[in-house]
Amino acid sequence: MKILLHFILLIILLGACTSKTKVVTDSSQEGIPVVHSNQTYQVNVQEDIVYAEGLSHVSVNSAEASTMPLKLDVYTPDNDLTNRPVFIFIHGGGFRGGSKQQGRIIEWANYYSSKGWVFVSVDYRLMKHKGTIPQFWLERAKNVPQNRAPQFMAIYPAHRDAKAALRWVVANAETYQINTDYITVGGGSAGAITAISLGISNPEDFRDEINIEQDPTLSTTNVEQAYQIQTIVDLWGSKVALDALEQIYGHQRFDRNDPSLFIAHGTEDPTVRFSNAEDLKAIYYANDRPLAYYPLEGKRHGAWSATVNNKHLEELAFDFIVEQQGLIVE
Repeated sequence: MKILLHFILLIILLGACTSKTKVVTDSSQEGIPVVHSNQTYQVNVQEDIVYAEGLSHVSVNSAEASTMPLKLDVYTPDNDLTNRPVFIFIHGGGFRGGSKQQGRIIEWANYYSSKGWVFVSVDYRLMKHKGTIPQFWLERAKNVPQNRAPQFMAIYPAHRDAKAALRWVVANAETYQINTDYITVGGGSAGAITAISLGISNPEDFRDEINIEQDPTLSTTNVEQAYQIQTIVDLWGSKVALDALEQIYGHQRFDRNDPSLFIAHGTEDPTVRFSNAEDLKAIYYANDRPLAYYPLEGKRHGAWSATVNNKHLEELAFDFIVEQQGLIVE
């Protein structure tokens, strides 16, 4: 009898252990990625991956055009985890210049990838490339001051390309072990303008205004891919592109389902006025959406080195993303 009781007790204990193990396994399968508070991993970089193609016209929408490759860099943590969050970053430069390999972006890429993210830095067509522009945008450009019209027109192809890059990431999620339920988009200046638009605009915006007959390169942009952005990181950006959508198509895009938003903006910014940050804050408060808002007192444009309570911006954004996405931190 004693032997039988011991045997039954052993089975019960083994069952309890199995049950505990199953809970952990199920938690992992629920898909919550694990990131690290410290910079834990070595970072691997793949540069100049072609994510799509775009037309570059000799003049605005001219028949004479060439096809140019659109490229991005992918930074991955050197680990064997199969459930990683992703941070897609878009460079600034006023839609005139800039690069996916700007020094500060590389710093952010290494910071986040060493903590467990896949970090993607995106190039896109600039003003000089004269990307294809919808007729409605050309009509709207007539109401823009002449010296700003080329920059305004460059917004459309830049956004079209950034959305193509985002869809490429989703299409290649398995290759990089990305969990597409945990997407962050961010950028600085023009890149922040674009990131905000990616998070707020409708999927068809900056995609369906031009058809494939007008621009055959659309066939390279993974147009069938769906995505859901969870968090936006806005470094001294604005909603100017969304304002353009509202002016052109007659309805605004903000609503109560928008992604959580992190804003850092210099109060003395002469390039993208601080009032743009205040406008976004007011909209998010009105829609009762999650917001982290950091007015960088006395700072001007491009305040990468700013700190708040002795924390750098990448650290503040880390805390916000982790909180909003419910990531597991080790």
